Amino acid sequence: MRGELKCRIVTDFPQQRFRRGNTVLIAAAPYSIVGARIQGQTVLLRLAEISDRNVAETLRGKEVTVRREDALKLPAGEFYWHEVIGLSVVDATTQQMLGTVADILETGANDVYVVRTPAGKELLVPAIKDVVKSIDPTTGHMVIEPLAGMLPP
Repeated sequence: MRGELKCRIVTDFPQQRFRRGNTVLIAAAPYSIVGARIQGQTVLLRLAEISDRNVAETLRGKEVTVRREDALKLPAGEFYWHEVIGLSVVDATTQQMLGTVADILETGANDVYVVRTPAGKELLVPAIKDVVKSIDPTTGHMVIEPLAGMLPP
């Protein structure tokens, strides 16, 4: 009614991310947060530039992001999704290029990397230390040690 946007929370830092005065991007346009109410896994965002329901409706289904320079620093060994999606995945044993990270699934226990193989198939890689040996966005590589049966024959 008041032009609030109901958004699914995908950040681990909702209190910091949705603080009054912060800027978010929607379709590459900046919006200033004037209020946020976190309700479980969603947040109701009130933005200075959106005054009514009709304007808010034009943004339905759009992704709410932040500028890279506004992103919070993560601890060593943790990465934002945009840093992982697009990485080339290499087998630690054979040095074979297995594919590219196309998506990340949240399963509860651990994330799962969806790797698109050169043949167009999907390889599901659990984001656990036993499998993922290194992630290096600066070189564009993820090195994994596949579990038995993980790779197609």
